[in-house]
Amino acid sequence: MERRHIQCDREKCTGCMICEFACSAAKEGRFDLELSRVRVLRATPSLIDVVTCRFCRNTPCIKECPRGALSLDEASQTIRLDKARCAGCGWCLEACPFGAIAIDRSTKTVVICDLCLDRDQPQCIKLCPQMALSLHVSGKAKE
Repeated sequence: MERRHIQCDREKCTGCMICEFACSAAKEGRFDLELSRVRVLRATPSLIDVVTCRFCRNTPCIKECPRGALSLDEASQTIRLDKARCAGCGWCLEACPFGAIAIDRSTKTVVICDLCLDRDQPQCIKLCPQMALSLHVSGKAKE
């Protein structure tokens, strides 16, 4: 199965953060940058990138979760969170090589991109005014 993740065209991205607001509004019903599953990183004023879950083949976040709260959804190839099992320990955050996982401080559970599977497309892509975000498709996943 193909793996997908959100990719940023650094030449187009202005760092406006609309993707972060769109994500938190879509997933949490409010504008809260801490609850966004997409992060705008600004290394320098001219070097901007956007980070989301890359749905790694070796899934270090899943392997490090001591409570089994994270799992790979085989059908969508996305990471699923079982909120009832998540204790907010942060081990998955430490294991993520991309820094794509955050903790919701109010619920003490993690937030992670699911490509807006409950919608027609990821809202960060849909609402990016510069069309800097796209869905990147990588090769076949190992069986």
